[in-house]
Amino acid sequence: MSDAASPAQVPAGLLARLPKVDLHFHMAGTLRPATLAALARKYDLPLPRPLETLYTYRDFYDFIDVLRIAAQAIRVSADFERVAYEAVEDAVRSSNARHVEMSFNPQYFMPTGVAYRVQVEGLAAGLRAARQDFGCSGLLIASLDRGLPLDSAGHAMDDIVGQRCDLVVGVGLDGPEREGPPAKFAALFQRAGRAGLRRTAHVCEDNQTLEEAPPSNVEACIELLGCDRLDHGYNLLASEDALCRARERGVYFCVCGVTSVARRQRQRIDGVRRMVDAGLKVSLNTDDPAMFHTDLAHTYATVLEGCNWGWAQARAFSLAGVDACWLDEQARQSLRHDFEREIALLDNEMASMD
Repeated sequence: MSDAASPAQVPAGLLARLPKVDLHFHMAGTLRPATLAALARKYDLPLPRPLETLYTYRDFYDFIDVLRIAAQAIRVSADFERVAYEAVEDAVRSSNARHVEMSFNPQYFMPTGVAYRVQVEGLAAGLRAARQDFGCSGLLIASLDRGLPLDSAGHAMDDIVGQRCDLVVGVGLDGPEREGPPAKFAALFQRAGRAGLRRTAHVCEDNQTLEEAPPSNVEACIELLGCDRLDHGYNLLASEDALCRARERGVYFCVCGVTSVARRQRQRIDGVRRMVDAGLKVSLNTDDPAMFHTDLAHTYATVLEGCNWGWAQARAFSLAGVDACWLDEQARQSLRHDFEREIALLDNEMASMD
């Protein structure tokens, strides 16, 4: 189907009904404001500013601080279950999400003494209940934070590998890249690979400078960490050689169309457009939907409008999410079949509007 139609000709209702996958979103960033307030009251935690402005950030690092504060408000299994369930419910109701892969940081809960087992049992229960109620499958990615001590990451990996859960299918690496180059975590990621876990990492994020997040980090994540999927990647565009290598390897980039730093929103949109134009494999995701005031449908609409793309690119993002997901092969093929069938029906609706 031609993509000549302007984005305005893709009805918002049709875009919302497009089946979608979210592969790059963080548990702590999904908290509804009311849920965060309730959990903060439960544990007598002061919020750093009024709730109505809590999710307004001075810069990227202020956002990271708020993300970590939110993590302190989730302490028992029922809290984790509530947050996971609500995250899926919001994604389904707003955007017709059909599969999600939620990242969580075990290290964030170490200061409050929350055992890894408690985290995973609650998150898994929330995802399973949401699948039963909403028909949306979910997996978990246990992510390490570059900004925390390496021995903390090692303890977290002990739990991730030693206390396996069928829904925890991979590990990730997030936090400011200036805090730790990929090589610092190579041994831990190789251990995860030997345990059969998939691997991804935040890399080349545009909220950080080229010195903090150089294109060479992409190759290091692939070669040293064994990543077969990467999150963000926009600064990769500064190096033609690195771009060519990433394209040749066929790595999927799980980009996000809305950023925590409003003044960089145009830069983010341009980065996504250039990555697609360069022939990289790109799926579109939300990152921290509640904290960024977005959802999948809004993210799709923002990127389509910003790049002057239409229905064909929306379809391409939808199917790329399926192809990049970490479901087992049979489940992934089944999901792809369902998406193709639903998209064909939506294609007919779009054609009738011409």
